[in-house]
Amino acid sequence: MVTDIETFQEALTASGLPPVRSGRHDQGEFRAGIVSRDLGSLKVIELVTPEGECFRDARSSRSADEEWWQIELMVRGRARVEQGRGAADLGPTDLVLVDPARPVRFASSASTHVSILVPRKELRLRAGDAARLAGVRIMGDRGPGALVSSLARDMVRSLSGFRVGQAERSAAAVIELISVTLEAQLGGEARPGPDEELRARILGYIEARLSDRELAPAVLASAHHISVRRLHRLFEDQPASVAALIRRRRLERCRADLARGDRTVTAVAARWGFADPAYFSRLFTATYGYNPMALKSGNRAPDVKAPAAGAGEDGGHRNPER
Repeated sequence: MVTDIETFQEALTASGLPPVRSGRHDQGEFRAGIVSRDLGSLKVIELVTPEGECFRDARSSRSADEEWWQIELMVRGRARVEQGRGAADLGPTDLVLVDPARPVRFASSASTHVSILVPRKELRLRAGDAARLAGVRIMGDRGPGALVSSLARDMVRSLSGFRVGQAERSAAAVIELISVTLEAQLGGEARPGPDEELRARILGYIEARLSDRELAPAVLASAHHISVRRLHRLFEDQPASVAALIRRRRLERCRADLARGDRTVTAVAARWGFADPAYFSRLFTATYGYNPMALKSGNRAPDVKAPAAGAGEDGGHRNPER
């Protein structure tokens, strides 16, 4: 348990949470606690805080905060979260979406709450949807919000014993559930446009055929009866190009298989569309910061880099335009 604000703020920064500035706290009675865990690409932080206020203004913002969305869940106590035009009054089980890159103000009773940091590249929200959702109460006692709320309450205490592949797949499931919850909050306004529907079909096609060595932009375009130029335009406002997405998903599948340790590096590479083992090894090392054999032998570096979107954008092939 932490007994002063300065130490607590340092612990918050170390956990990965965006920094906040103290507004109103009683220094003589300050007692707080923090527990943080990682699950794949997610950061999960449980906070026990006294009654008080804190805020984040433009001076507190960091460029790194633009990489995340923040989901706040109340476990015990009550809180008010203000961001943009939204003001959420939260009770136990309630949730709220916070944009870490924008000013926000928190005021709460003595409380326990859980913060989940989700990479923006994995929880894709349109700017207009994010603006409507930020600072708006999401009830955690019904619908998909209840599932997220129930899961988040226990996550910090149960995140142990996961292998790399298990952690990544579990994180993907949590992110999908959060996405469903946010879409439900938007209601009828969340209907996707034609481009989004086509992009979703293409993404499903990619996932189902990652092991096909011939999978490439030209093949995708032909399968969906559009030109390669049209295909690239569909993904020009996305975090990664089509070829980079194929490459990243193949590498993620390879990393999960290698972590299980029951296949050779060459066999895993071939299974997911990499015909050249040497090229695969170089690409894997450049992406994650350690070579495939290190992961297979359990000697990988403790800090795993996220897949880079720029290098090797051929999805396992040398020519990304074919």
